[in-house]
Amino acid sequence: MARRGATYRCATWRRSVHKPSLPHDSAALHVAGTARYVDDLPEPGDLLHLAFGQGSEAHARIVAMDLDAVRAVPGVVAVYTAADIPGENDVSPLADDDRLLADGVVTYVGQPVFLVAATSREAARRAARMGRIDYEPLPALLTIDAARAAGSQIEPVQRMARGDADAALGAAAHRLAGGFAMGGQDHFYLEGQVALATPGEQGQVHVLSSTQHPSEVQHLIAQVLDVSSADVTVEVRRMGGAFGGKETQAAAFAAAAALVATTTGRPAKFRCDRDDDMVMTGKRHDFAVKWDVGFDDAGRIGGLRLTLSSRCGATVDLSPGINDRAMFHSDNCYFLPDVEIVSERWRTNTVSATAFRGFGGPQGMLAIERVMDAIAAHLGLDPLDVRVANLYGPGRDVTPYGMTVADNIAPDLIARLRADARYDERRAAIDAFNADSPVLKRGIALTPVKFGISFTVTHLNQAGALVHLYADGSIQVNHGGTEMGQGLYVKVAQVVADVFALPVEAIRITATRTDKVPNTSATAASSGADLNGMAAHNAAVTIRERVTAFLARTYGCDEGAVAFTPAGVVVGGETIPFGTVARKAHLGRVSLSATGFYATPHILYDRAAHKGRPFYYFAYGAAVSEVVIDTLTGEQRVLAVDILHDVGRSLNPAIDLGQIEGAFVQGQGWLTTEELVFDDAGRLLTHSPATYKIPTASDRPARLTIALWDGGNVEPTINRSKAVGEPPFMLALSVFSALSAAVAATNPAARAPVPLDAPATPEAILRAIGAYRAA
Repeated sequence: MARRGATYRCATWRRSVHKPSLPHDSAALHVAGTARYVDDLPEPGDLLHLAFGQGSEAHARIVAMDLDAVRAVPGVVAVYTAADIPGENDVSPLADDDRLLADGVVTYVGQPVFLVAATSREAARRAARMGRIDYEPLPALLTIDAARAAGSQIEPVQRMARGDADAALGAAAHRLAGGFAMGGQDHFYLEGQVALATPGEQGQVHVLSSTQHPSEVQHLIAQVLDVSSADVTVEVRRMGGAFGGKETQAAAFAAAAALVATTTGRPAKFRCDRDDDMVMTGKRHDFAVKWDVGFDDAGRIGGLRLTLSSRCGATVDLSPGINDRAMFHSDNCYFLPDVEIVSERWRTNTVSATAFRGFGGPQGMLAIERVMDAIAAHLGLDPLDVRVANLYGPGRDVTPYGMTVADNIAPDLIARLRADARYDERRAAIDAFNADSPVLKRGIALTPVKFGISFTVTHLNQAGALVHLYADGSIQVNHGGTEMGQGLYVKVAQVVADVFALPVEAIRITATRTDKVPNTSATAASSGADLNGMAAHNAAVTIRERVTAFLARTYGCDEGAVAFTPAGVVVGGETIPFGTVARKAHLGRVSLSATGFYATPHILYDRAAHKGRPFYYFAYGAAVSEVVIDTLTGEQRVLAVDILHDVGRSLNPAIDLGQIEGAFVQGQGWLTTEELVFDDAGRLLTHSPATYKIPTASDRPARLTIALWDGGNVEPTINRSKAVGEPPFMLALSVFSALSAAVAATNPAARAPVPLDAPATPEAILRAIGAYRAA
C-alpha cells in the first residue's frame, strides 16, 4: 500500500477474521475498470438525457421566457419549467427554499431555470443553451461585506460564551487583535452529479443516484412528484467521491430525472457536465475571521473574543449546522477560560455553500490556530510551546459549550509526535538555514486536532441494517450507509464476519436501498462506520443468538457450550461446518434474517443555549509539516510531513491509513492551491480543471510518514474504533502554520501576526511577505 516516500506504522490488529488489513471491497474492480457507477450501466434504447437551462444573473426577476428554440432542437422530447412540477418545487434539506427550477426570480448565476429532456446528452445540453430569458436586474450581494452592509442573514447571529471575555481581555498581561480570510473549496469528486430514474407501475419510480443521503433524496423526489415515499426507491451502490458535495446537492439531479421518468414513462438520466457541476453546486463556506485575545507571558490564553463570518450563499442549505460546528471546533485542543464566539451567517447571491469534509470544523480550527501563531510571534516563543501551554488538562477540561473532555489524549499524542518527528532538532536546523538563505525560507509547524464525532442534530445519530443468513451459509448485508470510496462497506462486512467468526469473503455487500433500510441519516459527520457498523453488528448478533438457541435445543446442551469459531460452530465437543449449521437452522424453521438498529447514546444539545454534549467522543491527531517558500515568486512546496493519528482500535488499518493520507492532501489543497474566483457579476471563473487547481501527485510531500495512535476508544463504539473520515483533514493546518513561519523568517525582528490569508497561493504569499517586511 505504501508509495515511494510514504511510511505507514500501525499496531497489530487482532481480530477473528485473522487479517490485519483488508483491501477496499471494490479495489480490484476499480483497478480493472469494472466497478459499476451510474454512468457505466447499460442504457435502455428509449432513455432520455437531461440538462438544466441555467440563469445568467446573480439576482434578477424573470420577466419573460421563450423556450421555442429549445423545443425545436432535434432530439428534444420535453421541456419543463416550474409550472410543470406536480408537487412542491423544493429540493432543500430543511428550509424549503431550494427550488428545483427557478420560479419568478433567480438568486445566483447558474441556477436551474428550465429542464430539457432529449434523446442524447449532446442534444439536451445544446438545447439548454438556446433558451431566451428576459431579466429585470435586482441588487446582488456577492460578498460577506456586502451582505453585512445590507443585513442579509440566513438566521440571527449566534453566540457561544463562557465567563466574562471583556473582563479577561482587560486584565490580560498582553492583548492582540487581528483577522484573516479563508476561501471556500470545490468538492471536485471524480464522478460528477448523476442520476438514472426508471418508471415503474402505478406511478412508482426507481432512482439510481450518486448521493450520500438516499432517504433524503427519496423524500424530496416524493415531494416534487406529489407521491408517497413508499412510491420512490433510491439505490446507491457506490459513488466516485463525494466529500459532502453529494449530501444535499444530489437531490436536484435525482428529482429532475424522476420528474421526467414519471411524466414521459421513459427512463431518464442526468449526468452533469463538469463545468456545469462546478457552477451549479455548492462549495465549502468561505469565512472572514476577527479575533481579540488576552494572554500571559507563557502565551496561555485568559480571554478570547472570536467572530466567524461565513458566506452562505443564496439559500439556507446546511449552513446552520456547518456554522455551529465551526463554533464547536474553535477551541480545537485548547482550554478557553473566558470566551465569546460569535457566528455570523450571511446570505449572498452566490451558489449556496454546503457540506464539505469537516463540516465547518476546519474553519473553526484554523481560526484558533492562527491565534496561537499570533501569540507566539508576539512573545517570541516557539508556537508549539504556546499550543502546549493552552491544551486541555486536569481542571481545565470543559469546552465553551459545556462538554467535559473526558478522553483527552492530546498532550501525550503531541509529546510523542514531537519526539518521533524530531521537531525541536529540525526547527533549530531550519532557523540556521533561514539565516543563510536570502531567497528560500523554510518553516515548520506542529498542530493538533480534536474533532467531535456525532451529528450535532441529535436525531440524525441513528442507523439501521438488514442481515440475511442463507441456508448455504453465505451472508448478505445491507445498511443505510453509502460507499463513496471511504471503505465503509468492507468495514461493516468485517464486523458481520467477526460475529460469525467467518472470513470476510463469506459476506456479500449489497447496494444501499431505501426499500431495504428506511429512514436513514446521511453518510456524513464521520459516523458511517460507528452507526452502520453497530446496527449491522446488532442484526448479526440477533441471528447468531437464534442459531445458538436452536443448536442448544437440538443437541441438548447449554447455550454457553455453543461457540462460533473459524473452524466451524462448536456444539458441545463437536465442530460443525458453518454451512451445515445454517442448513440445519433453516430446516429447523429458525428465522435467519434480522434487522438491526443503533442510536448513539449520551448525546444531547440545546442549540438555543449552545450548551450540552453534542459529541459522543473526540478523535485526535497531530501533524508536523515542513515547507519551503520562494520569496521572489511566492511558490511553496511541502517537503516533509509526519502524522500521528488516533483511530481507536482500527477496524481496518489499510483503509484508515488511506483515509488519513487522502484527507491530509485534500486539506493541503484547500489551504494552498484551491482558489475559488468569482467576478463582479457573480460568475464563477474557476469552473474547470483548467482554472481550479486541486493537489496533484507533485504537490504531495516527498516524505510522508503516518502512524496510528495505540489505544481504544473510551466509549463502547464498534470494537472500540474511532471515526476517520473527517478528522485527518485538519492535520493540514500544520502546512498553513508552517507557511506562516516561513513568511515570518523574511523579517525575524518583527513581532506581528503574519498577514497570510488562505489559500496560500503564490500571490497570497507574496502579499504577506511584502506586508510582513514592512511591519
